[in-house]
Amino acid sequence: MSNKEIIFKQNRERSWLKFNERVLEEAYDDDMPILERIKFISIYSTNLDEFFMIRVGSLWAKSVYTPNTRDDKSNLTPKEQLENIYRMVRSLNIRYNESCNLIKTLLRHRDIFSLDYSELAKTEKEYIENYFQTNIRPILSPQIVDIHHPFPFIDNKRIYITSILKTKKDNRLFGIIALPDTLPKFVVLPGNNFRYILIEKIIYHYIDEIFNMYKTEEKNIICVTRNADISPEDDSDNETADFRKQMQKLLHLRKKLAPVRLETNFEMSNRFSKYICEKLEITENQCYVVNSSLNMKYIFSLVKTIQEKRPYLVHEKLKPVDIYKNTKSMIEKVNEHDILLHYPYESMKPFLRLIKQAANDKDVISIKITIYRLAFKATLVDYLCSAAENGKDVTVIIELRARFDEQNNIDWSKKLEDAGCRIIYGFEEYKVHSKVCLITYKKNNRLKYITQIGTGNYNESTAEQYTDLCYITANREIGEDANLFFTNMAIGNHDGDYKHLLVAPLYMKNKIVELIDEEIKKGKNGKIFFKVNSVTDIKIINKLREASENGVQIVMVVRGITCILPGIENYTENLQVRSIVGRFLEHSRIYSFGQGDSQKIYISSADLMTRNLNRRVEVACPIYTPYIKRKLNNIIEYNLKDNKKARILNSNGNYVKINHEGKEFVAQEEFIEQAKKLEPAKKVNKRSFVRYLKNFFKKFNKKYK
Repeated sequence: MSNKEIIFKQNRERSWLKFNERVLEEAYDDDMPILERIKFISIYSTNLDEFFMIRVGSLWAKSVYTPNTRDDKSNLTPKEQLENIYRMVRSLNIRYNESCNLIKTLLRHRDIFSLDYSELAKTEKEYIENYFQTNIRPILSPQIVDIHHPFPFIDNKRIYITSILKTKKDNRLFGIIALPDTLPKFVVLPGNNFRYILIEKIIYHYIDEIFNMYKTEEKNIICVTRNADISPEDDSDNETADFRKQMQKLLHLRKKLAPVRLETNFEMSNRFSKYICEKLEITENQCYVVNSSLNMKYIFSLVKTIQEKRPYLVHEKLKPVDIYKNTKSMIEKVNEHDILLHYPYESMKPFLRLIKQAANDKDVISIKITIYRLAFKATLVDYLCSAAENGKDVTVIIELRARFDEQNNIDWSKKLEDAGCRIIYGFEEYKVHSKVCLITYKKNNRLKYITQIGTGNYNESTAEQYTDLCYITANREIGEDANLFFTNMAIGNHDGDYKHLLVAPLYMKNKIVELIDEEIKKGKNGKIFFKVNSVTDIKIINKLREASENGVQIVMVVRGITCILPGIENYTENLQVRSIVGRFLEHSRIYSFGQGDSQKIYISSADLMTRNLNRRVEVACPIYTPYIKRKLNNIIEYNLKDNKKARILNSNGNYVKINHEGKEFVAQEEFIEQAKKLEPAKKVNKRSFVRYLKNFFKKFNKKYK
């Protein structure tokens, strides 16, 4: 690959790490409540965990099995990409440690203390001594490593307290204690201030006592991240009859894959480093010192514990507006007009109410839906089960390979199947990532459809945390397309011919290219907008470069990975890329081509990534209804007006803040205010109103008699 071919492209791993750096930047926002800032530190950490488990894990496997393959954006081998990643992460790790120290200091100013054992008061040490002897020590399983005690398997993302031990004969042993899952992550100390200590710090202090027959030369707290990039194709037993059982087997396999990172709370001596790297078969490049907990998932439970006493340290809880809460029949309402719900500002309840009503409506024949991720407590599943039990034909295409949600989806598939729903697992070679629901009913001896298409999952929890779009329509032709889509899914046909819907893997990418070509023909009058999570597909990238070269004005709002660089002379001068990391995770996807009356606009479940367009079943839906198009254009406008949370990507691959004068504009805050205006008026209770009027006039007459 020539330099000319890669001049306007960048490596996806570098771009992702830059995205996660923007997540970490949120911890420095002084305008944000302190407990919200600490959440972003946790999000950064857990994001990086998944990055190592999946992307680094995949590259590590390639470096072993296909070491000479080269990245189609940067022309780097897997080994070269890994070296770049380790170097970037080491630099980011410095900033991460700084942010942890900053937040720790700011929390102390608010009488919230994360303590080391040495910082405890005398009475607190007595409390912890009793807690340790009563609740911790009895369930610990300490182990030494010697000729009779082999080095244990180190679980992925489990915290261990380790030590180098010296015997009376001057022999050295390795001691290790796993942090039990049954223990809480932290202990809150008695007193007026909020003072707490992490469990691993307690065990770390008592390690001398636990291994009291040895002398402790060195001790540390460690955590290993393992490769988790697996798929059903990795299983040699492809004849497994039950796909659920195959996925269970793969989940077990994931726990045993190769280590790709070691994190420690303290610097390691050469002796310790050499020993542990040898046992884990990793290099020193893969070792990082972190001065926070090595598993930050506990932060959200910590925040919840603190905010019960200090609610002013978090954002005021957003209550999504239920626009149609006074609507008796959602089916009738959708027949009156199309609906576009904008999560999390608007509630998911209207859609759930639609499914509930359909489950009990005598005219409804069937409900068909694709499911990728669900909440751990899913009302939607209850309604689908009720529909099946009420004699409706309920078809659920559930994707068991939704990464890190596999077990949850396996469990839900069993419940749905037990209730009488027809369960389909999709295609062997393609994940079903689309978000489509179709309700079919009979009215006046004629079949009618209500179709819902979304940009995000049917997850009632994330619908209050992610920005997503939910489009519901009674448009007959879109309903017919959706019906054909489900028929094709049921018979294993991914080569359908649709009038309106864009469906991957075969047709969506080509249609997007066609739509870009239409704008290229307009030259400087052409206009393209994308709001997506990632842009990595090489064909789309090359086509966008071509459009820019022909004068087409291209603006993209990309939350995460962007493998095309804007502002490159003679290549991408007419391309602008923005990114917004804010209170809510930006997750909605909007494609727009042209402007004014000729504008073609779509919402979609797909990012502009090769995996979405080539290896997944995805759906994009055109929007024809004028007022729904206006609502989408309002979303686009607000995203482009944001001058505080938004960052602009420059030609060297770095994101910069927007220099602005005057009033700050934060899109997510404006959407909150906009949604409040949509709150339906409360129903007036006639008796209460009459009683109110009588009392009012009684007081009025008494005062002015």
